[in-house]
Amino acid sequence: AREMLRLKVNLLLFAGGDGTARDVYHAVGEDIPVLGIPAGVKIHSAVFATNPSSAGELAASYLRGRVAALRAAEVMDVDEEAFREGIVSAKLYGYLKVPFRRRLVQSLKVASGPGERASLEAIAYDVVDRMEDDCLYIIGPGTTTRAIASRLGLNKTLIGVDVVAGGELVASDVNESQLLDLVEGRSAKIVVTPIGGQGCILGRGNQQISPEVIKKVGRDNVIV
Repeated sequence: AREMLRLKVNLLLFAGGDGTARDVYHAVGEDIPVLGIPAGVKIHSAVFATNPSSAGELAASYLRGRVAALRAAEVMDVDEEAFREGIVSAKLYGYLKVPFRRRLVQSLKVASGPGERASLEAIAYDVVDRMEDDCLYIIGPGTTTRAIASRLGLNKTLIGVDVVAGGELVASDVNESQLLDLVEGRSAKIVVTPIGGQGCILGRGNQQISPEVIKKVGRDNVIV
């Protein structure tokens, strides 16, 4: 994959499952377009075509210029630490740029098309406009929440949980313990978005925002 990145290929096709998607992500990041051919046991990630035939059709269309849209698609895999404790949970590892045509790819959430970029900006503007100066905001992972941070002029970690107050970054890439300490005795809200292209709002890719954190913040203070 790194050699293909060096050669600046137009599209990197790979066959496998979530583990392979992770390897490709660590090798190329979001530097080149990528498309997965589903051939593995675990397919939590949103970087795969719906089937091998769809992968071929989409790759051909993209390389011929018939598909221009690229989406930031989530790379998910089983959380190995949780798995060792007998808990099966998917974890967000990062994003790959994937050609998009609705019927040919797995469910995806975040697009780079101009219409959806405008939607992200509108969401970010609305959330920021409603922010209270004396409130702590726990910002979950994802490109939608990154747009909120960008609206504030802040550089947000894409796959981590960050904390904002008064328009300033209080803490970056925090864990559950840090969140519990930060919200102690303070007014706080949680800002999250569906992760993994499967409609999951909590518990997938943002496990730092645990049930204990939600109890302290209050369910009514969760912004989706």
